Amino acid sequence: MRPKPAIESLRAQIERIEGRSRRATSVLPFGIPEVDSRLPGGGLARGALHEVAGGSNGAIDGAAAGLFAAGIAARTTGKTLWCIAKPDLFAPALAQAGLAADRVVYVEAGDDKTVLACMEEGLRHGGLGAVVGEIAHLSMTASRRLQLAAEETRSIGIALRRWRRHTDAYDFGVQTAARTRWRVSVIPSETLPVPGIGRHRWLVELAHVKGGESADFEVDACDEQGCLALPAELVDRPAAAEGWRRGASG
Repeated sequence: MRPKPAIESLRAQIERIEGRSRRATSVLPFGIPEVDSRLPGGGLARGALHEVAGGSNGAIDGAAAGLFAAGIAARTTGKTLWCIAKPDLFAPALAQAGLAADRVVYVEAGDDKTVLACMEEGLRHGGLGAVVGEIAHLSMTASRRLQLAAEETRSIGIALRRWRRHTDAYDFGVQTAARTRWRVSVIPSETLPVPGIGRHRWLVELAHVKGGESADFEVDACDEQGCLALPAELVDRPAAAEGWRRGASG
């Protein structure tokens, strides 16, 4: 048998030392080509940690970030473990984003440290579609532990960054082991021809993606299946994708 190239041999040695083998990466597509094409593999990586936060430190953008996370969890298979520091989630809103109440197991923890411990335990448990943890701060060490736990069971981990005070947001954007980092902001929805409230609309920023480039997307908010949609006026404007392009993100 022809010997492996040097690089493959080195990788195999590293895997043996670390005690784990490489696994094929599967993804959860958003179903929007303009978004999925910017993600390695064509979707959100399963078996990985992702960060989500509001585009500002306000409650409105923070709520949109929570619904964005709920939409991701809704499109996974199995229950979702949602770890919270305070019981202020509005379950009917999560249901409108596709995440039904009977699919969510809530764990109320008192602080970030406990939330992170519950997240890690949930990710290592297996059998869960997603594990969401509401935290203010996320260190590289903590994110690595969550990433490794997610890799073992192929669950999706979501660190939902929530800040009670403006000063708590100081470390968002600092490098972590998360595969992607997202920011979600509420923007005006489509003007309707009659009085009423249209579908919510978000500016979703892919601020960081490992192995890809950052980008901005204007999308309609999650529907009852947890799916985002490209606004109707943008569907026939493929050139608009160029306007979403930003600089490279390692």
